Amino acid sequence: MRFFSDNAAPAHPRVLQAIERANRLDTAYDGDGWSRQLDGAFSDLFGTPARALWVTTGTAANCLALAALCPPFGAIVCHKDAHIENDEAGAPAFFTHGAKLMLVDGPGAKVTPDAVNAACDRVRADVHQVQPRALSITNATEYGLAYVPDEVAALGDIARARGLGFHMDGARFANAIVSTGADPADVTWRAGVDALSFGFVKNGGLNAEALVLFDMDLADEIAVRRKRAGHLLSKGRMLAAQILAMLDDGLWLDTARAANAAAHMLADAAPDRLVYPVEANEIFLNVSADEAASLRAAGFDFYDWAPGEIRLVTSWDQSGEPVEKLAAAIAAL
Repeated sequence: MRFFSDNAAPAHPRVLQAIERANRLDTAYDGDGWSRQLDGAFSDLFGTPARALWVTTGTAANCLALAALCPPFGAIVCHKDAHIENDEAGAPAFFTHGAKLMLVDGPGAKVTPDAVNAACDRVRADVHQVQPRALSITNATEYGLAYVPDEVAALGDIARARGLGFHMDGARFANAIVSTGADPADVTWRAGVDALSFGFVKNGGLNAEALVLFDMDLADEIAVRRKRAGHLLSKGRMLAAQILAMLDDGLWLDTARAANAAAHMLADAAPDRLVYPVEANEIFLNVSADEAASLRAAGFDFYDWAPGEIRLVTSWDQSGEPVEKLAAAIAAL
């Protein structure tokens, strides 16, 4: 009956089995046999040379990338509802040693080309104002909308033209890929993305996320930054083993499909209440305070997102019964 967050979902059994197999003597840090496979695994997945580093949190992945893309005296263009703005406790400024977040608006937490251009055009090209140096988007967004390749490519063109590093927060990257059916390459490096925070924890991982770098010049610097930030774990093979297990035979897509399917079942129960289209595993519904209370009284767990609005998040592991019960409860409001 839990629809609070996919962060709370259990780790997939194949992930736990992979950790058990990795629980033996090997080289420490990232020199082990599992960690050495990551570059090749992600290069194969994206069809281009890539470097991949494991980290323990999405915040670390986001901020290590942004620290390499933006100097302390620069600015990072992002949506006003972005995770790096609202949910990372100032970590981008901490990791970058002072870079500013330049906030823009857009429907469903999507960054648009017009918004990026307008934000950059407002800045005078002199020493008195912070200059934009990076662009960060979230896919799927904080409101569950997925970018299609053309949308990312349009932003990539702007980033190249303006000399901005381009980062994608992919905490729910798998859900976005399943929703759009896009080739992962078409919404990342082919569209101009330099660095991708590839989320696994929300999608069946235990405590492993991947920072995938398509700009190879960033890799060595970020490796040092990872150590300096305290994220170079001694037994890194445990993280690498999880990631490889998720990539093996498309498990990362299977778990995302399950979560997305559950979300659509809930959306179908009350289409007139939807605040945004359901394009991943998040559902935002217009629900009164009394209606929300009645759902909680029936045992369902979720966020109050805004006045008269709730957020439901489905997970890879939720069986049909609790989803069906919640769908019926929503339909009966």
